[in-house]
Amino acid sequence: MNNDRDLTIEKLAPLIERRKISPVELTRLLLDRIGRIDPVLNTYITVTAESALASARRAEREISRGRYRGALHGIPVSLKDLFCTRGVATTAGSRILRGFVPDRNALVVDRLLGAGCLLLGKTNMHEFAFGPTSVNPHYGPVRNPWDPGRIAGGSSGGSAAGVAAALAIASLGTDTGGSIRIPAAACGCVGLKPTRGLVPLDGVIPLSFTLDHAGPLCRSVADAAALLLALSEPRFESGKWRRMLRAMRRGVKGLRVGVPRDHFFDHIQPAVRRAVLDAVEVFRRLGAEVKEVRLEGMEPTARLAEEITGDEAAAYHDRWLARRGAVYGRDVRLRLAPGRRATAVAYLQALEEMRAYGERLDRVFESVDVLAAPTLPLAPPALDQTEFRSGRRREDVRAALLRLTRPGNLSGLPAISLPCGSTPGGLPVGLQLLGRRRDEPTLLRAACAYETATEWHERFPPDPAGA
Repeated sequence: MNNDRDLTIEKLAPLIERRKISPVELTRLLLDRIGRIDPVLNTYITVTAESALASARRAEREISRGRYRGALHGIPVSLKDLFCTRGVATTAGSRILRGFVPDRNALVVDRLLGAGCLLLGKTNMHEFAFGPTSVNPHYGPVRNPWDPGRIAGGSSGGSAAGVAAALAIASLGTDTGGSIRIPAAACGCVGLKPTRGLVPLDGVIPLSFTLDHAGPLCRSVADAAALLLALSEPRFESGKWRRMLRAMRRGVKGLRVGVPRDHFFDHIQPAVRRAVLDAVEVFRRLGAEVKEVRLEGMEPTARLAEEITGDEAAAYHDRWLARRGAVYGRDVRLRLAPGRRATAVAYLQALEEMRAYGERLDRVFESVDVLAAPTLPLAPPALDQTEFRSGRRREDVRAALLRLTRPGNLSGLPAISLPCGSTPGGLPVGLQLLGRRRDEPTLLRAACAYETATEWHERFPPDPAGA
């Protein structure tokens, strides 16, 4: 490894297979970084150092004896602390579940471990995934590796910040209103929310049964493709991943890229607008057909997402709220309250509106292959910032952070965020691409073309520990 930019699955896997680097050496490197950097960034709730090294030694023995399992064998990863892990505490970033040690793994955790991944630990997050900042009242805030005075985004903030700072090679997060893509954009890494239902949620503590998704956070689009394959299929095959990469690298000549100027480009910071429109021009230069599209009926996005999420979250938490309500952080407790007063009629009407909303977005893809838009309307705000100003408009920071990602959850369409620029202050800007239902190959192809043509993915945050 020449530098931190080499810490990707695609670059490490051949070295591990040829025994140029050992899983033990790689794991020790990452644990050393965690010990030095994580006291500043606070990305982990639990670090499983001893079991990670034991698993690394086992992987090293297997590989030396010719039992190489594929490109994920010996790759150290982290998991958002929402995924059940056998014998390892799973807190969901809460005091409610402090001391909860599952007796089984989430299905996707078994799939990653079966492919040969090593677990470094469980990452910090917004309490019960119910917020986009990862400012956690129980475990402390996750801090942005580009500026520790700013949020890492949420709710999968620890996963994104840890990947961006090379405290894990990849991580697994969840996305209910943008919780993979928001922190990916804020921290300058890649975050993929797959099509609803493609990745199983068995053994994942829910926020919203209807809107939850699980997916990878990585340093590159190629790595996201590897993790997606491992998460969505019973058995990971390196050969299939290599074929995916060849297809992804065909370029975008003739691909139709839609630019939805309404909703997605309303009330955003000038630096974000410039970076995303520059990214659109990259697609045009690469031979894609770029066209503006109109998205109708986007107005109820926030209301629908809040109603469905709030109602379903309140149903799940009802068993604790009556007896232990004071144990929740104040922000989550306040967000759960309206759902306990909801009616079945209002909830079912919201589900019907969501279905119609998804159909409207589906129709847009009759004329384009992907949509290109900002992931966030603003640069990652300060930890204590509560308001976002755009011209004369004032908006709650939480609402602003969620505004552009919720359409992917309400529709269930696949969406990815990848770095596409930086603000004058050096903070990352995220490009969001949305694709057709179950058409992750085209979405990844477009993302890969942009990533290959630019250098934003090669930026690495400064060492927050000052080394």
